[in-house]
Amino acid sequence: MSTAAAPTVSEPSVTGRLPALDALRAIGAVAVVGHHVGFQTAVTMNTTWGGWLARLDVGVAIFFVLSGFLLFRPWALNAATGRARPRAERYLWRRALRILPAYWLAIVVCLTVLPQNNQASVGDWIRHLTFTQIYQPGQLRSGLSQTWSLATEVVFYLILPLVAVLAVGRSWRPVRTVLIVSGGVLITAGWLTLLGLGGLNAALHTMWLPSYAAWFGTGMALAAAHVALRTGTAPAAFRVLDDLASAPVTCWAAAVGLMAIATTPVAGPRDLTEPTAAEFGVKLALYLMIAALILIPVAFGGPSRTKEIFGSSSARWLGAVSYGLFLWHPMVIELIYLVDDRPLFSGGLLNTFALTMAFGLVYAAVSYYGVERPLQLLGSQRRRRPSGAGPTSGTPATDVAAPATTPSTVAAGTPMPTVGG
Repeated sequence: MSTAAAPTVSEPSVTGRLPALDALRAIGAVAVVGHHVGFQTAVTMNTTWGGWLARLDVGVAIFFVLSGFLLFRPWALNAATGRARPRAERYLWRRALRILPAYWLAIVVCLTVLPQNNQASVGDWIRHLTFTQIYQPGQLRSGLSQTWSLATEVVFYLILPLVAVLAVGRSWRPVRTVLIVSGGVLITAGWLTLLGLGGLNAALHTMWLPSYAAWFGTGMALAAAHVALRTGTAPAAFRVLDDLASAPVTCWAAAVGLMAIATTPVAGPRDLTEPTAAEFGVKLALYLMIAALILIPVAFGGPSRTKEIFGSSSARWLGAVSYGLFLWHPMVIELIYLVDDRPLFSGGLLNTFALTMAFGLVYAAVSYYGVERPLQLLGSQRRRRPSGAGPTSGTPATDVAAPATTPSTVAAGTPMPTVGG
């Protein structure tokens, strides 16, 4: 992630970072906090407008599409500019430094501090520490139910180098690359078909990567198109993305309209009732379009007021600490209810949201400055050391979105499935 301070954004060079995208992490994280608070206070189920809170788990789609975009971009960029592929071992090392230490700290604290987890078994510890908590039903512990999406995203991290090599091929052909990575839509469609035929468990298999291959694949396709546009290798059809970026209000108004559709029963129930395969598919499709419409004005086009706002120092700081907010805010909600002795499905929405954001950002800042940032600097120093790979072996580092999360804790060890079932 970026550092807390940031200069005013200007159009980056072809090989530069896209600092305005940092703010999208913050948008996704805050949306997810609102989603969880809405459920915990029962506003989601008990008000006519609670559907909007229920669908704030669209933050998951924002994170996954953004991850596909940011992580695949170096492979596309190196292919388009004739440089060697990014080294898989370097990429995986940076991912490990970025994700594991802060995650493991959160696991240890949640399983140790929350009284609901006093009976956590050795198996619980092993599953959460190894990202295998999503492969058996009912294994998400209190304060950690959000980690299902991180477990899903880690699988994407691991397979990305192979997928990227297959998608880029031996020569840069952007249309071919876009078509290949867009195959994620077919993977998700096939998975939904199996779900509809009864071959999958909706409470379990909707947390697995194939359910979200379309989201990651779309992010990768947008990355390939972005690189093609910036390197002058794009067909004319790709220019529609720059045209859309010049009309951010239109894009975001369309996203709000799609969100309004998602708040209806067509996208499934608001509560813990499992959606049908059709409802789950509609939600996935709507969220995919919403996430793309949010990202395009920030990623594409030339310098703009939109990018200046999204690239401001405050927006980028929120983006920098969003991973910590993701990790800690469910535990913060649990602690608020414990300290205040609140029963489940009670409490004021605004009060609970404000407390969760305030304390969540404190935890997030401690995590960022005490754990995440020092290790990122360590990784950067390692990357700058001379190596025998030559000057074309790497590419400027591009950060990933903080993983998204949707489940909330209904009771000890009982996750609230939303996007992930």
